[in-house]
Parts: sequence; structure tokens; C-alpha cells
Amino acid sequence: MTFSIVARCPRTGEFGIAAITALPAVGKLLTHAAPGAGAIATQARLNPYLGIDGIRLLQSGMWADEVIEALRQHDPRMDRRQLGVIDRDGRAAIWTGEGCKPWAGGQAHRDFCVQGNRLEGPQVIEHAVQAFREKPNAPLVERLIHALAAGMAEGGDRKEERSSTVYVVASEEYPLWDIRVDDHDDPVGELMRLHSVFAEKLLPHIRRMATRANPAGIFEDGDV
Repeated sequence: MTFSIVARCPRTGEFGIAAITALPAVGKLLTHAAPGAGAIATQARLNPYLGIDGIRLLQSGMWADEVIEALRQHDPRMDRRQLGVIDRDGRAAIWTGEGCKPWAGGQAHRDFCVQGNRLEGPQVIEHAVQAFREKPNAPLVERLIHALAAGMAEGGDRKEERSSTVYVVASEEYPLWDIRVDDHDDPVGELMRLHSVFAEKLLPHIRRMATRANPAGIFEDGDV
């Protein structure tokens, strides 16, 4: 019941996920990423532990396809799961269980993968792939949202979508972007609106926050 894209930006090293689904408030259950390690989208009959455990495996040094194979050994219902995984080197891998509702599938490419289930058809995936490739120098968060919108324009999920999310990590353990639309008649349009709001009002604060390398953060004139 979900359409998503998982990606790595080779210029900045950022990892991110964008997704849309008919379920409300799916954002943090579906999106998993860690700086320097990779990112995972877990969907269909959603099992959050595939993302939680998968990130630990990526942090241990496993490649994307190895992570999927390892996760398969511990989930007895992988036939109903779908995963998109990107590792630290930009290798992408997808798992679509045979029990996922049709149309289900995806494409894995260098630095990104797109996957979905219960979609209108493979054209949803194809248009998202094309959109993601259109502006390779744009910020990762914008490319992810653009790909999501392109897939939705081709029909997206066969059931009305209600929630969307975009999650991006950079060099720190907290996210650079974490936008969630939990229940909305136009979840992609609302995601775009919130991105503009966050870019203006929140992102400057995040960029001044404490980091591992600079625990004090950045203070400007007038800060207390």
C-alpha cells in the first residue's frame, strides 16, 4: 500500500527516503537512515524491525543485497514485505515478496531505488525514476519530493493516499529533514508546502545546532 524512493547523494553523502501511502501517519515507521551507513524503506505489510535491524547491519559494513538476505532469515512473512535499501557506497537493492498486492515491484539503480505495491502499474516507478534523474545537482530532499510527485501523477497507489514523508540525514545522527504529513487530502501537495516552510524557518536552526565535531553549535550576534 506504499510507493517510496530511497537514495544517496554522492555529492553530499546524504541519505534519504520519501514515501506516500494510504495509511495515516506512516512516516517514522517506514523511514530508517543513518549517516555514513545507508537508508531503508520498509513497506507493504510493514515490519519496522526490518528497518531498525537493517540499519544496524548497514552500520556493520554489509552491502544492500547482503542486508536483505540477512533480514530474510529472521522474518517468517517476507512474502508480504517490501524493502528498498541503499548502502554507504550507493549500491541499491529491492525485495518484493510474492504476496504483495499487485502491481508490485521496483527498480534499483546506482545511488537510488524506487519501489511500490498496490500501484496503478509499472509506469509509476518509471516516471519516478525519470524525475529523480532530471536534476542531479539539486538538493537530495528536493529530488526525492519531485520523484514522489512524478509517480503520483501517473496514478500512484490504487487506493487514495493519506500520508507522506521525507526523511534525510547528513553527517549527524539527527535528521536534516524530517517532514511528515500524517493525514491529508493532498499529501504530496502538503509535503511540498511544508518543505518550503521548513526550508525558511527550521533548516537555518538545524544547521546551527550542536554537532559531534562542534558540541557548542554555532552562535550568532544576539544569541543568548
